[in-house]
Amino acid sequence: MARLPDWPARLADLLVAAETRPFDAHRWNCGRFALAAVLASTGRRPGWRSLLTLEATADSAGFPRIPPAFARVGDVVLAGEPPRLGVAVDGGRAVFVGPRGLVRFSLTACTTAWRID
Repeated sequence: MARLPDWPARLADLLVAAETRPFDAHRWNCGRFALAAVLASTGRRPGWRSLLTLEATADSAGFPRIPPAFARVGDVVLAGEPPRLGVAVDGGRAVFVGPRGLVRFSLTACTTAWRID
């Protein structure tokens, strides 16, 4: 699944729209955010299966795993405690859905990443 030529602008638009959107267990959670980021970057919604862990569920989408330190802007990442999916952004940081909108953490807080090409 290749990235679209205008993926940086599309991802930026998603981040702006999600900046103050609060967590909702059914409508706006970490999985939906990660899927929205992949859709913004590639124009396609990846196939995936809901499994026992977020890591296994993300693996089911078929993207290659990479060390979090090598995550580039737009790659999907998994933070440890509590486990949640997010998206790598700039300067070694990732964003995640929080109670009142997006929250930012260092990529060093992440345990796994997936390359979105």
